[in-house]
Amino acid sequence: MNHTWWQWQGDTLLLRLKLQPKASRDKLGEPLGDRLKVHVTAPPVDGAANQRLIRLVSKHCGVARSRVELVSGATSREKTLAIEAPQRLEAPLDVCGQDHTQDTNSMYTP
Repeated sequence: MNHTWWQWQGDTLLLRLKLQPKASRDKLGEPLGDRLKVHVTAPPVDGAANQRLIRLVSKHCGVARSRVELVSGATSREKTLAIEAPQRLEAPLDVCGQDHTQDTNSMYTP
């Protein structure tokens, strides 16, 4: 299957995101091309939006914030996150777990 906005690398889930800071509420949106749109209330100042994003994603994946890493895009709206061994995948991330054991292709090959 072709999943352009998410990919498994071993037990780590990689998410390609498009961030919308200063939104009315924090939420995971719909896929937008090769990225998942994410809305956060925090402004893009002093890393506040990135921290809010990490908090939101960690909550949807059932992991501590320390297990979510901002891999790329610290100063961009286009970001890549790595989630170490997510415990659950709430919508819309639930599609990421449907073929986890069968998905061996990675957009980030070592």
